[in-house]
Amino acid sequence: MPNFFDDNEDLQFHFQHLPFGEIVPLRERDFAERELYPYAPENVADAVDSYARVLSMLGQLAAEFIAPRAPAVDEQGPLLQDGEVIYAPDTQEALKMLSQAGVMGFTLPRKYGGLNFPTVVYSMAIELVSRADASLMTLFGLQDIAETINEFASEELKEKYLPRFSAGEVTGAMVLTEPDAGSDLQAVRTTATEDPAHGCWRLNGVKRFITNGGADVLLVLARSEPGTTDARGLSLFLCEAQEGVRVRRLENKLGLHGSPTCELQFENAPAQLIGQRRRGLTRYVFSLLNGARVAIAAQALGIAEAAYEEALRFAEKREQFGKAIRNIPPVAEMLVNMRLEIEAGRSLLYETAWAVDMARELAHKMKDLPAEAREEKRRLRPQVTRFQRLASVLTPLAKYYLTEMCVRVANDALQVHGGSGYMKDYPVERLYRDARITTIYEGTSQLQIVAIIAGLLGGALRERLQEFATASYPAELEEWAKTLHRAQEQLLAAVEYVREKHEPDYTDLHARGLADAACDVYLGYLLLREAQRSERKALLARKFISIRGPQIEINTCRACSDDRLVLDYLDLLLGHSLAE
Repeated sequence: MPNFFDDNEDLQFHFQHLPFGEIVPLRERDFAERELYPYAPENVADAVDSYARVLSMLGQLAAEFIAPRAPAVDEQGPLLQDGEVIYAPDTQEALKMLSQAGVMGFTLPRKYGGLNFPTVVYSMAIELVSRADASLMTLFGLQDIAETINEFASEELKEKYLPRFSAGEVTGAMVLTEPDAGSDLQAVRTTATEDPAHGCWRLNGVKRFITNGGADVLLVLARSEPGTTDARGLSLFLCEAQEGVRVRRLENKLGLHGSPTCELQFENAPAQLIGQRRRGLTRYVFSLLNGARVAIAAQALGIAEAAYEEALRFAEKREQFGKAIRNIPPVAEMLVNMRLEIEAGRSLLYETAWAVDMARELAHKMKDLPAEAREEKRRLRPQVTRFQRLASVLTPLAKYYLTEMCVRVANDALQVHGGSGYMKDYPVERLYRDARITTIYEGTSQLQIVAIIAGLLGGALRERLQEFATASYPAELEEWAKTLHRAQEQLLAAVEYVREKHEPDYTDLHARGLADAACDVYLGYLLLREAQRSERKALLARKFISIRGPQIEINTCRACSDDRLVLDYLDLLLGHSLAE
């Protein structure tokens, strides 16, 4: 029987080498729940066995049920009937099966019916579902909405809603974007007015481009402080999709046809405050978006894996000039590069998820310590800071690299198919359409680059890169390690040059090149680490470093070149202005 988890050699490689010995004891609070819940693990091995069983079950469900129905979901899509969003029949059936499998509360605590699995395992689950049907991921894979409620809401709200999320009784949506407030969320104008008589707040305004906007539970960013115009006036609210909430339209999209993207209108809609006033954007939405960005990176990986598999299958069967096209050198090179980019992306995704898990669990451990445990808190604090800084820069790095990689791989997969790929007879055209949104929603690539540059200028990657650079490598990898060491030095020198220049426009102009260089250096080290465990990984590392080494030099040299051509001659380069 096909199984997207068991059959994926590289995914198995990562699962077998993840540092579960670090993650699991922290996540399980040293296995304190083993006597409270019969399915709670007794030790690390027990937890890992549970992870493998659930992922294998989900991999089989994805391969056997979800993937074969993805074309029909793409054709049917959701409907808007009398203001209610109705999912495609196959989407409804898939959600029912996922709920019955008990995987709709992947990271939620057991006391709310969740599995209490770490982010790194949840990311693998998202990859599996996304490979089968990327649109279904937006219903399954944004469980960070429930996680945000768990992290910041009152116990009353948690007890009311989280068991319903775990049981699959409700789905969620994050309701942020407005017609005049896209990436600039500080410009949100939807208002929240306190209604003490009814013990709630009232929301008024319009939200646009809301993924799964017909969901049952909405987390809404709204302006709670009259007269404010910046982030300090925004709070986060929980609103049920009932009284005062209307779906005005479903967007007609290029891809992800099975996922409803909605325009919502709020008219005195009752809502409950999440956490504290004024912290909606600066803390709660920031946390929510970071979780969503890791999820979108996993979604992109799943799409890319599906596109590659389609391309390889076609290339092995299609014959031209007397041989299968997989053996024609230009096509073979494309396939190898696709495989290389996917495996590099998978390494970065699970490195990022590991850092997120460690940052979160160490912070919880420190918070849970009694006040008198000052020495233990003092010992933990540097570790918490280190992982928080690392997660803060790896999250945009992963979202940027994996989504851009996904678009490249989907594009090349279609190219391998030739004219056939342009036709709806083959799944690759759907995958190509689905891939395109990943670089846009939950923060565009350009916004991720801004975050990456901030992390680079702040030194958030420096410590981790130096760990890689000072590690020992076997003799057969020494040449490639030296190439990476030089590349790292070039990157850090370029970052220092830009920092000292202290010209925001110049930094922005060369930000993408520096972000690409940072991705390439980090990915090179990850692949070099894996090369010590597998001959095939060693070949992939060698190819990656040989390709990206020169590109790193180009990007870092440009950042140090004082090239301001675009800034100084923009109007002349464009040739004319439509405003004239």
